[in-house]
Amino acid sequence: MVQKAKILLVDDRPENLLALEAILSALDQTLVRASSGEEALKALLTDDFAVILLDVQMPGMDGFETAAHIKRRERTRDIPIIFLTAINHGPHHTFRGYAAGAVDYISKPFDPWVLRAKVSVFVELYMKNVQLREQAALLRLQLDGGNGQESGAVTETAAGVLAELSARLAAVEEQAEALAKQLGDHADAGALATAAHLERKLTGLRRALDALEPGTDGRPASVPSQQ
Repeated sequence: MVQKAKILLVDDRPENLLALEAILSALDQTLVRASSGEEALKALLTDDFAVILLDVQMPGMDGFETAAHIKRRERTRDIPIIFLTAINHGPHHTFRGYAAGAVDYISKPFDPWVLRAKVSVFVELYMKNVQLREQAALLRLQLDGGNGQESGAVTETAAGVLAELSARLAAVEEQAEALAKQLGDHADAGALATAAHLERKLTGLRRALDALEPGTDGRPASVPSQQ
C-alpha cells in the first residue's frame, strides 16, 4: 500500500481550512490542519510534508515569520510553501512573499482548479522523491548483501531499478510540463516561481539517478544516501 503524502494547511480561520480541505480532497492525500504558525512549526517537527499552504495574515506569528522559521530549519527548508492571502498591497507585498521562500503567492479569492493543479504537482514530485530514496536504499541493501552473487545478477538488479526510476522521473517531468500548458494565462510570477522550484527538484532527482548508473563492474558509482 502506497503511503499518502501529507499537505499542511495553515490558517487561523476554521472556515478557510474547511474550504481548503474541500478543494484538495480530490487529491486523496492526508490533509493536516494548523490554526497558527506555532502549531504549524510543531507539526513540522515530527511529520514530513509534500507542500505547505500558508495564510499570510494570522494573529501572533504571521505567515512571513512562520515561513522564515521553516526555511531556517534544515529538516524543513526544502518544503515548498504556497502563500494564501486575502490582501493585496501590490508588487512589494508579493515580493516579500517570494523573499520569505514561497514558491507561489496566491490572492483570495483564488481559482480552486489552479490551486489544486499546483498542489498536485508538488505532491507528485514528493512521492517520486520518496520512491527514489526507497529504491536507492533497497539497491544499497542488495549490493551490500550481494557478495555471493554473480556480477551479472547484480548488474541485472541495478538495471531494473534504474529503469523504473527513470520512468518515474520522466512521469514527473511530463506532469510539470502539462501543468505549465494548462495554466495558460495564469502563468504569472507565481507560476514562474513554481516552475523554478520544480526544476531544482528535478535536477536533484536527475543527479541522484545518475549516481546510480552502474560502472564497468556493474555496481553503481555511488548510491545516494537518505536525507
